[in-house]
Amino acid sequence: DDFAAMLDESFAGGNLQESSVIKGKVVAIEKDMAVIDVGLKTEGRVALREFSGPGRDSELKVGDEVEVFLDRIENALGEAVLSRDKARREESWGKLEKAFQNNEKVNGVIFNQVKGGFTVDLDGAVAFLPRSQVDIRPIRDVAPLMNNSQPFQILKMDRRRGNIVVSRRTVLEETRAEQRQELVQNLEEGQVIDGVVKNITDYGAFVDLGGIDGLLHVTDIAWRRVNHPTEVLSIGQTVKVKIIKINHETHRISLGMKQLLDDPWQGIEAKYPLGARFTGRVTNITDYGAFVELEPGIEGLIHVSEMSWTKKNMHPGKIVSTSQEVEVQVLEVDSVKRRISLGLKQTMRNPWEVFVEGHPTGSTVEGEVKNKTEFGLFLGLEGDVDGMVHLSDLDWKLPGEQVIDNYKKGDMVKAVVLDVDVEKERISLGIKQLEGDPFAEPGDVK
Repeated sequence: DDFAAMLDESFAGGNLQESSVIKGKVVAIEKDMAVIDVGLKTEGRVALREFSGPGRDSELKVGDEVEVFLDRIENALGEAVLSRDKARREESWGKLEKAFQNNEKVNGVIFNQVKGGFTVDLDGAVAFLPRSQVDIRPIRDVAPLMNNSQPFQILKMDRRRGNIVVSRRTVLEETRAEQRQELVQNLEEGQVIDGVVKNITDYGAFVDLGGIDGLLHVTDIAWRRVNHPTEVLSIGQTVKVKIIKINHETHRISLGMKQLLDDPWQGIEAKYPLGARFTGRVTNITDYGAFVELEPGIEGLIHVSEMSWTKKNMHPGKIVSTSQEVEVQVLEVDSVKRRISLGLKQTMRNPWEVFVEGHPTGSTVEGEVKNKTEFGLFLGLEGDVDGMVHLSDLDWKLPGEQVIDNYKKGDMVKAVVLDVDVEKERISLGIKQLEGDPFAEPGDVK
């Protein structure tokens, strides 16, 4: 209202000042110029192109009342110097500042590409649109967006420097948020819905539910182990999913596919009783053990300590291989934590039990020297078990520290079984016991 009153007053001719917006009337159109009477001694001329712009055509005709900016009352030729562009810019800046203060959207037209972004005509005022603010996602072809009127959000403006920065992305995000909120309100936890796989990552897949995306985590694709979503899903695939959880504040939706099927862990203790043996397939090998699939959705872990009776410090990958069929024994079932502990070595006889059956105390065995330590010799015996000859059991007369030097790795040595501790997996051997005790009194039994 104040702006209109100022223009009316200026048109009356009583208060024309340079660098102000005034009203005038088109009295003639000459080629590409409009002749405008603003109440001064002479008319002014304004290029017709100033009455058009990106997204709008000039329909100027004689008799039209227009607003122009009075640059100078009279130039060297005695004509008024007028500008429609500057008048529109002045008016636009006033409107834009008000919109900026009230956080309102403004309409504009993208009309040119510059370094780092684009220029936008805001009805006379030119703003900068950074490339990062064009869309929510990077777009390759901006041509369809140019020369079309569309809403923008002013991010910052400085009238003194003539700088305005706008964002199209902010408007899209706000619109998208409103749409998401409306869509989320129509969804319920537990609802089963069809969706289309939109994107796949290492941790899951994003499914389009009709304008809003939900995350199908890799652990919710199937009850069985899925190492990567691409094992089951592909982009563009239509899938039936169940809504597991909705966060109404963040509009995040968690989805599940396996939840549409019966939980294989129900009644797990009855299906897999302790001590029972089953055949399974090795699905994954780690430093601490191997995972074995007993049925789709049910996996158990063979801990490295339960893989072999004798190969104590060997990586699981040297004992079993992925996809190998193995027989395992159920050691423990935890239905709450959904864990099954399996044993591989338990499906084979304890080699120490086998050894003691065939080699009772007092019997003679032969083994290869595998290692020499400060406290004795280690012999590799039949059945892939080791026995130890302590220094004190090497010789009756000479000190063991001296006698041990007579042995080297690889030597085949005979010894007497002194003791077998099956529980501790220890076999004690003696070499000197191959001969009678020279210090024994006649009649002593050794």
